Amino acid sequence: MKIIRRELLYLSGIVVAAPWMSKIAWAQARAGPKLIQILRKDLEGQGQTVQETVVSVVDFGPGTAAPWHMHPGAQELLHVIEGSLVVEIEGAGKTLLKTGEAAIITADLVHLARNEDTNTTAKALVVHCRAAKDKPLMVVVNK
Repeated sequence: MKIIRRELLYLSGIVVAAPWMSKIAWAQARAGPKLIQILRKDLEGQGQTVQETVVSVVDFGPGTAAPWHMHPGAQELLHVIEGSLVVEIEGAGKTLLKTGEAAIITADLVHLARNEDTNTTAKALVVHCRAAKDKPLMVVVNK
């Protein structure tokens, strides 16, 4: 009898906890985009200027956004591979980029990208070209 009671309590605990576990998993999944760097290489034949290209694929889960940030001395090219992204540049407004569209964000501009669709994932190819490797690639800006 004790074993049955223990199993019943265990199963009851799972039933009570299950809805909360899914909410916690959902909150963690929405924490932010997932960046996978696929290339980081110095450009060759650029004279005395050291330049580096950093290529990444970024997955934006439903409703996720990159934080407000900037790239000191680095230009960003963002190409939407699937879904759509809103790119917002401080003081310059918002642009909706759909699958196949791209934007260039000038160095040192504070900006963010976000997936406003709460049901589907968006994916982008992001290329950073920078001249100053001694500066950080990205600086988060508190707003």
